[in-house]
Amino acid sequence: MSSENRDPLESEIEAALGGQNLQEIDGSVPQASSARKAGSKELKRGTVVGVTGPDVFVELGPRMQGVISVSEFETTPAAGDSFDFTLSRQDDDGLWQLSRRGAKELAAWDELEVGSIVKARVTGVNTGGLELKVGPVAAFMPASHVSLKREDDLSAFLNESMLCQVLEIARERKRVVISRRAVLEDERDQARADAADSLTVGSLVRGKVTRLEKFGAFVQVAPGIEGLVHVSQVSRQRVEDISEVLKVGQDVEAQIQEITEGGRRISLSMKALEPDPWDEASGRYHEGAMLEGRVVRVADFGAFVELEPGVDGLVHVSQLASHRISRVREVVSEGDTIPVRVLSIDVHGRRISLSRLDEHGALLGSEEAADAGAIRDVVDSSQAGGLGTNLGNLFKKALEESED
Repeated sequence: MSSENRDPLESEIEAALGGQNLQEIDGSVPQASSARKAGSKELKRGTVVGVTGPDVFVELGPRMQGVISVSEFETTPAAGDSFDFTLSRQDDDGLWQLSRRGAKELAAWDELEVGSIVKARVTGVNTGGLELKVGPVAAFMPASHVSLKREDDLSAFLNESMLCQVLEIARERKRVVISRRAVLEDERDQARADAADSLTVGSLVRGKVTRLEKFGAFVQVAPGIEGLVHVSQVSRQRVEDISEVLKVGQDVEAQIQEITEGGRRISLSMKALEPDPWDEASGRYHEGAMLEGRVVRVADFGAFVELEPGVDGLVHVSQLASHRISRVREVVSEGDTIPVRVLSIDVHGRRISLSRLDEHGALLGSEEAADAGAIRDVVDSSQAGGLGTNLGNLFKKALEESED
């Protein structure tokens, strides 16, 4: 198999082990391995018939006996006790040398399955990961599977016991690969699902900002559970750079907008907790009102003008100049402050149509005959005192002042 097509996990294991047989990590295992080569690969059931000094004699079957060291038993066995053994070799008298250690190793090896959860103890560390024992069976854990995050000092796990999931069993290569990360991920997902059950759309949550991206902020709202505040949901005011508004570690309050994928995706809104300026828009804006606003976005069809935080109006391309223009940016750019007149307002649809005024307060290209200075004075006083003034009153006042 070419290196380009190899499984990344397989490549990581081979690089870490350098071709070493996992069962050779612990000197006790090759003895069990050689026993299987010299004798039967199957377990042999036997019954203790006697104990003499350091030796335990075992009846294996008709005309078949064996001997094993008493040190291989947790406690000295009694006659009549039965155990599983592996056969190592047969001496000149026909007596089989037995091993319980090999039998235990063989039984554990046969019982392992991919996906099963096992308890393992860390026995060694190398640059590629951890060396462990699952019972008497040697196992390997790639560094990337030790934790949910990158671990720079693997030696901190030495002699630690941990629950792991079996990823791979290669009996012909005597290799067991296990993962602690897989168990931690399952625990995290379960905790997330349990916590998500207590969260509901529309409820308020408090959390800590854990990460900032251009598109929004991630907020931890419960152990193991993060929600995303999209940049458009941070504030009623337009946010260009989220790092200017929020900081990692900052405590925030937000409303849950959506929960999907069992709590894996949670959409949050901080903006929803702020007063909605559109609730009062019908009383604050009316047709004919003259205002000033800041251009916040330019599109092919026109320019969006912010009248106040959270309230934008659209100046259609046909209302931007007295002459036909091919590109909106020919006449306005983001950040420009321009005078506008309200043409129509739809509070329910959250839409305000605007027309651009010239520097004297008249519609661009119109025949409005009023003293320019008077109009400017009235516009200035209108901006200082409120959100708009009726155009008819404006011209009436301007004409009265010009007559004087």
